[in-house]
Amino acid sequence: MKKIIFLALFFLSFYAVNAQERVQNGNYQTVGYIATDGRVQNGNYQTIGYINTDGRVQDGNYKTIGYINKDGRIQNGDYQTAGYVNEDGRVQDGNYRTVGYVGKDGRVQNENYQTVGYVQNVDKKWAAAFFFFFFTTK
Repeated sequence: MKKIIFLALFFLSFYAVNAQERVQNGNYQTVGYIATDGRVQNGNYQTIGYINTDGRVQDGNYKTIGYINKDGRIQNGDYQTAGYVNEDGRVQDGNYRTVGYVGKDGRVQNENYQTVGYVQNVDKKWAAAFFFFFFTTK
């Protein structure tokens, strides 16, 4: 889980483009998009999921795969806690181990404070949802 969260942090750089936020890695390579309506797309503009305003996260077939709670808790589809996003930008796994940070300046860092990407114009919880639910290591 720690590896998935770390690698997901790597893909957390968002920049505003045509009513959607571009997801870029630390080398500024575009790897996906999040639209302002919550639609999540991969780097080829294929819709791979949705982040709904009620906190429900769905895959590309509208199956609920998780939840973002108002308190920053991220849960999978079975309501098991997968992690947390704190108000200060600290990202923790389900056991409260810090796995990364999303800074006020938009810098995304791993647990060793190495910059792995950037985030701008995206709610920290939505950014966390991107890597908890839509990023895979395969």
